[in-house]
Amino acid sequence: MDILKASVIISTYNQPDWLEKVLWGYEIQTEKDFEVIIADDGSGEATKELIQRFIKESKFKITHVWQEDDGFQKTKILNKAILKTSSDYLIFTDGDCVPRNDFVETHLKLRKPNTFLSGGYFKLPEQISNAISKKDIEKQNCFHLDWLLEHGLKKTFKANKLTAFGRKAWILNTFTPTKATFDGMNVSGWKQDVLNVNGFDERMQYGGEDREIGERLMNCGIKFKQIRYSAICVHLHHDRPYKNDEAIKLNQAIRKATKTNKYKITKFGIKKYK
Repeated sequence: MDILKASVIISTYNQPDWLEKVLWGYEIQTEKDFEVIIADDGSGEATKELIQRFIKESKFKITHVWQEDDGFQKTKILNKAILKTSSDYLIFTDGDCVPRNDFVETHLKLRKPNTFLSGGYFKLPEQISNAISKKDIEKQNCFHLDWLLEHGLKKTFKANKLTAFGRKAWILNTFTPTKATFDGMNVSGWKQDVLNVNGFDERMQYGGEDREIGERLMNCGIKFKQIRYSAICVHLHHDRPYKNDEAIKLNQAIRKATKTNKYKITKFGIKKYK
C-alpha cells in the first residue's frame, strides 16, 4: 500500500457547526492523496456524531482521536494525533479554519527538506462565518473578496491574502514583516522532525502554545518559510474562553527557557522523561 502524501491534523473542541464547514473544505481539495486526523480535546456527542457521518460518507480517510474533557489540553491531544498519522508529512490546522481548495496541494508543492511552511489565515466576523453554506464552500465564494464585501466585510490590507497569486503572492511572502512561525492554524512540516523534538510540550496552556515547538525546531536548525499569501484558509469567528493571564505567563516562562537554553527536546512531550 502506498503511503499517503499528507496527514492533515485538525484540532477541535465542541464546535461541530464550524468543524462541518471545515470538513466540507477538505472534501473538495484539488489534491486527493491525504488523510484527516481530528484531534478532539473532549468534545461532546454532537461532534462525535458529525465525525461519524463524515467517516461513512467521505472519500478520504478520517480518524477521530478523542480524550476526556479536562480543561485546555490541546497539546496533549495533538501529540496523540501525531502518533495516529500514516504519512511522513504533517499539516496542522484548526477546526474553525476552512481551507481553500488548493490548500493541501500548495503545502505539498512548496514542501522542502529541513523546512516548515508557515501558512496564512483570514479572520472573518461572526455574521459572515454564520452565513457561509456548503454551497459557498463548494463554489469557493468565501475566498472571493467581492462575495465577502457583499456580506459586510470591511476591506483592509489583509484582504491581499485572498487575492494574491503567482508573482504577487511571492512578493508578499518574501517581503512581509511578519516572521514565519509555528502557528497551529496553518503550518506544515516533516513528521520525523516533529518526533525528533518530542512533539508538543504538554505543559503549555492557551496562548501561543504552538509557538514553543517551533522554537525547538529552529534550535535544531529547521528553517521556517513564509507562505501566508499562498496557503490560505478562512478563520471562522469564535470566543476564546481559555484566554487568561496566568496561562499566558506560564507559556511565556516555558518559551523563555526554551530560547535561553536552546532546548531541542521537551521532557513533557510524546515521550515522558524524568
